[in-house]
Amino acid sequence: MAENDLFGVHGTALAVRSQRMAMLASNIANASTPGFKAKDIDFAAALKGAESGRLDASVTANTKFRLPTQMSLDGNTVELATEQTAFAENAVAYQTTLSFLNGRIATITRALKGE
Repeated sequence: MAENDLFGVHGTALAVRSQRMAMLASNIANASTPGFKAKDIDFAAALKGAESGRLDASVTANTKFRLPTQMSLDGNTVELATEQTAFAENAVAYQTTLSFLNGRIATITRALKGE
């Protein structure tokens, strides 16, 4: 039985969300770094590409530089409020996916134990 038969798209979604969270955290950490260019992952496109089994290639292909609404004098494109909002939304989605997977694993474990 393949992994997708057990977890569907949720295992892949968790991996993409994890990489997106790391990218958004990097943006936040570099908010004061001159010349730093904020990046983000197009989650839907990356997930679609990752379903073919090429997660890293799909994430890389769907990573784009974020366009700021107002450019800073030092060339940094991080807008802290935008990054914090995206991070919080992604964290909630990550936790939701993780909770679903934990429930699925508990169901499978009960089934294997014959409960």
